[in-house]
Amino acid sequence: MQWEIVIGLETHAQLSTLSKIFSGASTAFGAPPNVQASAVDLALPGVLPVMNRGALERAVRFGLAVGGNISRRSVFARKHYFYPDLPKGYQISQFELPVVQGGTLSFLLGDVVKTVRITRAHLEEDAGKSLHEDFHGMTGIDLNRAGTPLLEIVSEPDMRSAAEAVAYAKTLHALVRWIGICDGNMQEGSFRCDANVSVRPLGSPILGTRREIKNLNSFRFLEQAIEYEAKWQIEQLEDGGVIHQATVLFDPATGTTRAMRSKEDAHDYRYFPDPDLLPLEVGEALIEAMRGELPELPQARRERYCRDFGLSMYEAASVTASREMAEFYERLTAALGGLHKLAASWMMGEFSAALNRAGIDVQQSPVSSDRLAGLLQRISDKKISGRGAKEVFDAMWDSGMEADAIIKEKGLEQISDAGAIEKIVDEVLAANQQQAADYRVGKKKAFNSLVGQVMKASHGKADPVQVSELLKKKLAR
Repeated sequence: MQWEIVIGLETHAQLSTLSKIFSGASTAFGAPPNVQASAVDLALPGVLPVMNRGALERAVRFGLAVGGNISRRSVFARKHYFYPDLPKGYQISQFELPVVQGGTLSFLLGDVVKTVRITRAHLEEDAGKSLHEDFHGMTGIDLNRAGTPLLEIVSEPDMRSAAEAVAYAKTLHALVRWIGICDGNMQEGSFRCDANVSVRPLGSPILGTRREIKNLNSFRFLEQAIEYEAKWQIEQLEDGGVIHQATVLFDPATGTTRAMRSKEDAHDYRYFPDPDLLPLEVGEALIEAMRGELPELPQARRERYCRDFGLSMYEAASVTASREMAEFYERLTAALGGLHKLAASWMMGEFSAALNRAGIDVQQSPVSSDRLAGLLQRISDKKISGRGAKEVFDAMWDSGMEADAIIKEKGLEQISDAGAIEKIVDEVLAANQQQAADYRVGKKKAFNSLVGQVMKASHGKADPVQVSELLKKKLAR
């Protein structure tokens, strides 16, 4: 039997406010345990929560960015469950009336544009953290995270592969950073995903029983967890078993999932409106203010790059993978006065490869946009070959020198004098008469070999376009 995987993601984005959602305690990461837990966060008797306006503003900004509906009236609810790191015995969240409803997120998967529907995005507080590593036979509780503002973004079950889920998650991660509502730091828990995974016979309209994989804090773990879980469910069903709704954890060490508890339904949480918090009334003035703060969004910028600069959708998606990358591209092309395709090609190739090798972000690059523009200008005016440019770039990355200085120091300036190139071509043809004869009888590979011989003889300095033209002209005689 052929099976179809069905995936929906619930993503928790920690909002970039300086204080918590219902108290004035700091949200800064890395403080000693329990020093950033106020009386409100600890649920001491007599305290009352007060809504953080900044959290609401960021939620509205997200809703506008995905084309969702901003609820003019939304309500906070109490979600009841019992866990040691939940001081109140309930979590303040939103249930029936979330602040954002609907919306879509589009992304590129290979050469295909995919669109995933957003069900809702609601505000809630985070719980604390249980600490197991530093205690023997005991568990410590750190309530610094308790009350940290989260925006939970729930997708429809529109994804059909682990790769598609990762592409969606990466696009969502880039978007919340792009619009400035979340720093996206996955190592610190600022962006984490729960994946709802089920399988069904291919072509069936009926959804299978889902299992929820909790707290995936890397894209690699997200992909591995979904792939293992889907494979496990298919094997269970093909062996005659039944899938039971459950919450599961992914173990990166073994690459497997394991059941943690049976999955609760909404009624198990006994939701009811929080009596300590008034309904949120979102006015048009706030919505328009947030709309005015939105930068040009990734999708709009990709479309502009394709329309105005002649980039392919793949190229445009690559140079807008993050807001910092897009801004680097803008500065680079501005310094070049154009050359948009060349700039995109280098950013996708040598530049991104160097960032990955160094394990750094674009804003930490030792080669600035102005310095890279200096190198690309030399490629454009044919002062240096593509192979020579790679050597120059590596030296720029390591030394901090300018492209022109490196070209001069290493003697890498390209030979573009037609007479000098013709002399080298004649010498190569004289020394490789058999390859010239092979080309003339239709052996096309011989031509590439001759080009390579000329480039070798010129120490990589000859203009390859001129080399090809001269060779074709002389071999046609």
